[in-house]
Amino acid sequence: MQIQDCKIEGLKIIRLEMREDNRGFFAERFHAQRFTEAGLPPFVQDNHSHSLPGVLRGLHYQHLSPQGKLVGCLSGKMWDVAVDIRPNSPTFGQHHAVELSGENGLMFWIPEGFAHGFCVLGNQPADMLYKVTAYYNAAGEGGIRFDDLALNIPWPVKQPIVSDRDRNLQHWKDYAANPPLWGRA
Repeated sequence: MQIQDCKIEGLKIIRLEMREDNRGFFAERFHAQRFTEAGLPPFVQDNHSHSLPGVLRGLHYQHLSPQGKLVGCLSGKMWDVAVDIRPNSPTFGQHHAVELSGENGLMFWIPEGFAHGFCVLGNQPADMLYKVTAYYNAAGEGGIRFDDLALNIPWPVKQPIVSDRDRNLQHWKDYAANPPLWGRA
């Protein structure tokens, strides 16, 4: 397992060691000691998201009981995006994206203070497994429109399937003008 920092402070790419043979592969997806040594916090919950081809979800965040997320793709392919929404960050409003798949052995660490979204690539559904550092808190959830031109995210799906909720999230300028207070609930 290799853990490398991204250009935006806090984001990390985890490259799994894929042990392959003629039967398939084996990969160690979680190792508490290695993650602790790399500065990742403890996790409290695993979530599984199954999405059909062309589905786009996001950009979501949780400002009360903020969540860090360790995201991986078990099957299919996805374009995973994190947007820095920490008001005092030098990279406020910038994003980092990575392609995750069931075969490429990559995971994406997204700490608190980022909005997260993804879209499914190709013609197959995708299964995302992600660990979180805090429990879900509906009172603290929020979001930013995935297609806001100010964010300039190059989504590779031209006509994504998006929920009404995600289509009606706030614009970046509204978030930037009045970011929520972040904290524990």
